[in-house]
Amino acid sequence: MAIFPDAWLSELLSKSDLAAIASEYTLLKPKGKRLWGCCPFHSEKTPSFSVNPDKQIYHCFGCGKGGNSVTFIMEHEQMTYPEALRWLAAKYHIEIQEREMTDEERKQQSERESMFIVNEW
Repeated sequence: MAIFPDAWLSELLSKSDLAAIASEYTLLKPKGKRLWGCCPFHSEKTPSFSVNPDKQIYHCFGCGKGGNSVTFIMEHEQMTYPEALRWLAAKYHIEIQEREMTDEERKQQSERESMFIVNEW
């Protein structure tokens, strides 16, 4: 599993334009401070999909999906988190910075995931 540095993630999110990305999948029209359109995740005739360009987040009031540019690509393109990051990096010509997890980090992640499973049970 890959690890992406926090500074690189911040740079990627600051350079990615959610409105431009979402506009590739649905027609967005301004209404107040937001952009509105039909949701690209489900069929609808009345626009319920909202993009806030200032905060770089989206929300659909019809299906409830929401997030940022990474979650939009993950959901729409059926990608994993690392795949979506790589997709955005390629789109915005940002050099990918990642490294593989050490054995100790894998162990810690496994223990953490185990605690979530136990807690859920």
